Amino acid sequence: MPNLTRRHLLGAATALPLLGLSSVVRAAEPDLSALRDLTTGAQPITVAERQGRIARAQALMKANGIGAVLIEPGASLVYFTGIRWGRSERLTAAVLPIEGDPCIVTPFFEEPRTRETLAIPAQVRVWQEDEDPLKLIAGFLRDRKLAHLPVGIEETVRFFAVDGLRKAGMKVVSANAVVRGCRMIKTPAEIALMQLATDVTIAAYRWLHPRVEKGMSQRDVSALMDAATRKLGGDPEFSMVLVGEGAAYPHGTKTPSPVAEGRIVLMDCGCAVQGYQSDVSRTFVYGTPSTEQRKVWDVVAHGQQVAFEAARLGAPAGSVDDAVRAYYASLGYGPDYKLPGLSHRTGHGIGLDGHEPVNLVRGEATRLAAGMCFSNEPGIYIPGSFGVRLEDCFHMTESGPKWFSTPPRSIDRPVA
Repeated sequence: MPNLTRRHLLGAATALPLLGLSSVVRAAEPDLSALRDLTTGAQPITVAERQGRIARAQALMKANGIGAVLIEPGASLVYFTGIRWGRSERLTAAVLPIEGDPCIVTPFFEEPRTRETLAIPAQVRVWQEDEDPLKLIAGFLRDRKLAHLPVGIEETVRFFAVDGLRKAGMKVVSANAVVRGCRMIKTPAEIALMQLATDVTIAAYRWLHPRVEKGMSQRDVSALMDAATRKLGGDPEFSMVLVGEGAAYPHGTKTPSPVAEGRIVLMDCGCAVQGYQSDVSRTFVYGTPSTEQRKVWDVVAHGQQVAFEAARLGAPAGSVDDAVRAYYASLGYGPDYKLPGLSHRTGHGIGLDGHEPVNLVRGEATRLAAGMCFSNEPGIYIPGSFGVRLEDCFHMTESGPKWFSTPPRSIDRPVA
């Protein structure tokens, strides 16, 4: 899915309809008795795996001359420490030193709750409301004799934290080489959780597709998808539904468009299983597809295969996007990002975040390696008419790319 905050999509696509009580009831009370939880056997990430991640990060710190890495709440904090925390003006953060156990810095009154999800051995240092937590972090680095080395900053850390470290006399640099160097390469345990999340999303699509009815609003369809996802054991992250002309714009429009005979229905949905995400798009027609709809759908389906075949070990990530654009241009779409054609990148990284570095986009020189995971979604959009997007994720193995979900081959069986 193109880059857009998932929660924004939830607000746009899944809020209750303002009109039509009957549609609200229909969407809120579906018969889910045929569905079962697919995630009961999910294996959580172990303490040993998290410690292995920290060891890998420390090796990368040594290779890059970094003394420690600062991480705020978010996916990277979960990745290394297990701590699930929201961001506020009160800083909770982890400091990963080049040697030894990490340090967790948190407000004094939050220490018991912080420890509830801490999944690794770590020192915990607390600060009081009248104290500066950045000075506490600087003190930890001095205690570990690391104050003379640069502090790597995880890329989502806020400015006030970076500025506070600078004022405390610390030199700061990017931690991308460390954090990306760990998170971009998924382990078998991570792949297994992403596979479960994808299995849930595919099962929800299969349940939903025959239940889409004429006159349903986009929100009705989205609510059904979310309900099925929950019953199947997933935590819904987003369920965007675009109908008719709205599908010509990758993230739709504010104009409502109910399901109707001959209209395209483009769905972009994903969920999380123990934090690891899926991202799958399906496009179908309610009723009988037109010749043009069928033609564009077939082109996009082949575009997915072009991207998949271009994803070779050692190839620059950007070459996947290049291959798709060359194929589309040969058919008269584009060129480049021009419409009708593909107006966004071919794919993005995925894992604990729905969008992670690196992307399958022109100019991306990072070379594909085993363990990297990507979406594959080379849509075609025709303004004023409709759009088609098919999206399946894949992961790189030692023998090349492997699908998390098998792309559909026909508009007549769009979720098979």
